[in-house]
Amino acid sequence: MRLILIAPMALLAACQVSEGNNSVTVAYNQDVAENAAQDVANAAEEAGDAIANGTEEAVDTAKNVDVDVDVDTNKANNSN
Repeated sequence: MRLILIAPMALLAACQVSEGNNSVTVAYNQDVAENAAQDVANAAEEAGDAIANGTEEAVDTAKNVDVDVDVDTNKANNSN
């Protein structure tokens, strides 16, 4: 979802605006756009790696949980 919000900003950053002689010129710099797109892709990959690592740690933690349950079947000692 955040990528959808970041991508237009990255493309907008590739636009170069210049003013002069009562005119405004807007130029699209493809190199800047490609660099921005690569930066966004790298950030997305890093985020995916972080999520995968966090998931693996959670699974490892869940596997290492040891629960002991004591059941007393003697009705005289049980009270609610």
